[in-house]
Amino acid sequence: MSKRIAGLALAALVFAADQGSKYWVLHGAGLRDGHVLVLLPVLNFVLVWNHGITFGMLAGAGATVLLVGITSAVIASLLVWLWRSRNWLTCLAVGAIAGGASGNVLDRLRHGAVVDFIQAHIGGWSWYVFNVGDAAIVCGVAALMLESLFQRPPVAPNGARR
Repeated sequence: MSKRIAGLALAALVFAADQGSKYWVLHGAGLRDGHVLVLLPVLNFVLVWNHGITFGMLAGAGATVLLVGITSAVIASLLVWLWRSRNWLTCLAVGAIAGGASGNVLDRLRHGAVVDFIQAHIGGWSWYVFNVGDAAIVCGVAALMLESLFQRPPVAPNGARR
């Protein structure tokens, strides 16, 4: 039971961190569309409104309702997976994914787009602009992938592999 609670707590923590950072960007950092706040030689804050999904795909009229519906169904499925899981890493990874996705759904409901603001770059090469929820989603997916690579196959009571 404690694994499940930890996964739900991580989801709530990611959601709060995501929404808190977006609130700060919108109301405290003074960032406006196109304004860049240089933090490090490889890291900027720049406000971007993502009306689509990854890389701005599916941006357009009517897409918000569709994306909120699909993402809400995914979040519900993730919570069922979290509740059924018996593995600590899976519970935490799924919790991180659900928390990040929930923050992005709230953005779509509130603003009609997701608030993205973190820009990592090296010289002229730049990754897409993302947010705290996106980072949690990527880390959660990476943890699930690593777990699947190093997971041992179940062994039957007679010692044979299933």
